[in-house]
Amino acid sequence: MNKEVLSPIQLKELSETLDGWEIKENRLKKNWKFSNFIEAFGFMTKVALISEKQGHHPEWRNVYGSVNIELTTHDSGGITELDVILAKSINDLN
Repeated sequence: MNKEVLSPIQLKELSETLDGWEIKENRLKKNWKFSNFIEAFGFMTKVALISEKQGHHPEWRNVYGSVNIELTTHDSGGITELDVILAKSINDLN
């Protein structure tokens, strides 16, 4: 898997094609709202299983029915193909 940081051109293209994710502070960010904690936790469980399988894990925060996810490749210092693949996999859950 390519761990090179995406170029500004690649990031611009990505921002136009990756539904719901924003690029900010060298991270992909997206927020979800669920009707209750159980639904939010169920979603997080699905994301955890995908993340473990891919060997790439999100930074996230959960408050009741809200889940905030941020993706970055720490050892590369920015957004890489690993983050894009995980973001697309998360989007496929919906």
